Amino acid sequence: MHVSAPRQRVVMAALLLNANRVISVDRIAEYVWDDAPPPSAAATVRTYVMRLRQSLGEHASARILTRAPGYLLELGEQESDLGQFTAHRRRAAELAERGDLEGSSAELAEALALWREEPLVDIPSRTLRDVEGRYLQELRLQTTELRFDAELALLRHAEIVPELVRLVRKHPLREALVGKLMLALSRSGRQSEALDLYRRTRVLLVEQLGAEPGAELRAVHRSILAAHDRPRTPDPLKQPATAPGAAVATAPPAAWERSCWPSPAQLPSVPLPLAARSGALARLRHFLATGAMPAGMVATAVVTGRGGVGKSALALHAAHAVRGSSVHGQLYADLGGAGRPLTARAVLPRFLADLGVPRDGIPEEESEQESLYRSLTAGRRLLVVLDNASSSAQVRPLIPGSGGSRLLVTSRRRLADLEGARTLLLDPLDDAGSLELLGNIVGPARIGAEPRAARSVLTVCAGLPLAIRIAGTRLLERPHWSIGHFARRLTEAPRLLDELFAGDLGVRPSLDADRAGLRRTAAAEVGRAVDPAEVFTALGAAGVSSVSSSRVAVMLGCPEAQAEEALDALVEANLLAAPAEGRYRLDPLLQAYAVEQAQAAAVEQHGHPYRRAG
Repeated sequence: MHVSAPRQRVVMAALLLNANRVISVDRIAEYVWDDAPPPSAAATVRTYVMRLRQSLGEHASARILTRAPGYLLELGEQESDLGQFTAHRRRAAELAERGDLEGSSAELAEALALWREEPLVDIPSRTLRDVEGRYLQELRLQTTELRFDAELALLRHAEIVPELVRLVRKHPLREALVGKLMLALSRSGRQSEALDLYRRTRVLLVEQLGAEPGAELRAVHRSILAAHDRPRTPDPLKQPATAPGAAVATAPPAAWERSCWPSPAQLPSVPLPLAARSGALARLRHFLATGAMPAGMVATAVVTGRGGVGKSALALHAAHAVRGSSVHGQLYADLGGAGRPLTARAVLPRFLADLGVPRDGIPEEESEQESLYRSLTAGRRLLVVLDNASSSAQVRPLIPGSGGSRLLVTSRRRLADLEGARTLLLDPLDDAGSLELLGNIVGPARIGAEPRAARSVLTVCAGLPLAIRIAGTRLLERPHWSIGHFARRLTEAPRLLDELFAGDLGVRPSLDADRAGLRRTAAAEVGRAVDPAEVFTALGAAGVSSVSSSRVAVMLGCPEAQAEEALDALVEANLLAAPAEGRYRLDPLLQAYAVEQAQAAAVEQHGHPYRRAG
């Protein structure tokens, strides 16, 4: 059925291109209004979806499901051209791996026959065409190149020359196509034309990009010069009868030589697992090993919680546990958190190189890197671990292509806008788990000798594994200290966080990172609301361990709704515990950090500290 309203067509296209995956309302709004949505965008998008459902009729409209934070369109693989295209590509890969290049080439030809004209040409969204249209074009070109590889391996070089000539004229700087045309020309007895093509391409690359041809194209050039690759088209009357797959053994197309692809194994080592985390670990392992997702989606898990709570350790334990199911390898990147975030532009080139792309073959444009990354990972079974993400925007370009891959993310934020992700919130350890961790470090005998002092230390550490590891390390380094002595140091220290440092580990830097990720509301930016950082400092000046939104409103002289909004922002940044019975709480570590912030603010204000609220 044709959808006539332009913006409804944009919505429909966005849903179709993300079939069986949740696409957020915000992402749809970016497409509809070309990255400049109005304040009412979310409500208007919902209206467009409602009208779209009405236009499609009862049966078709039931396929559009509301799924937080947006919508999902249910679609079978054979119900769209893109679904059929993907199915043909998958069957082509399977046939090539079994040695049936004839069948593989036929499947790729079937896939390419589904293309009729430029994708999304009638969709009035520049952003959608830039993001999805370029991806589709890259997918089409890569599929064409795979078919050429199969045809070259089947010694059909003369037959593909005309089509290659047409494509190279359209994409003169695409070295993969140029190389295949050079091979086809050379093998057809047209070596001089192949060498002339290389010369012209080199001039074009130097003039337009300031770069020499890449290693693969130079290798093709050398092979032609050395006359190492000049098989003539065989005389059909003299050609020996061979099975269709016979050519495969001697000349498999490089694009399908998966045995030559690297299998990265980048997971860092981890400490011993804790019994207290066994339940969370089992849930995470089960999802990564068996999580079933609709076609086109990648099983994604997000482990979230405050800094130092053990997110990375839990995620890596789960990752190591499911390594056997990620048969094509594991990729790992530390995204740096809010303090020093790495963009996808910094990570993608490394991932591409780790997956076997030559350094000089990695595209310059980030969008082209994303397309290549998705293509390389599509249909494979990789585990991608992204540690310490600060936003969904960091993660989205690094989601592998659809297929059997898994994505595991750790973040201090919940990343609720990461479509289709399963979230696991990691809380601080309970008393038993805290005692287990400290005992693993200093030994159960030392804990058994001073159980009450050990519990005093753990009370200050507030169940935070980072703080417990630091405390245990300090005790381990100082065997002449009793646990009671260390407990007194912690409880009597003028600045508690000064005591919780060991080597390059510290609780304060972790809390600094939480504070760096603290979001100011848009209203606070223009002075119409309370800055959450100001509220946190005020809590330190007041010396409170728990507080209500009404009390904060009195302390700062603001409406209670604004105080509650600021407190919730602190909860989101892990600088307050979520409210229970109407009260927000600070554990001993957060309370000590809030006091430090208040003291620093008082110094900056030249002796004008926040007034204490009794």
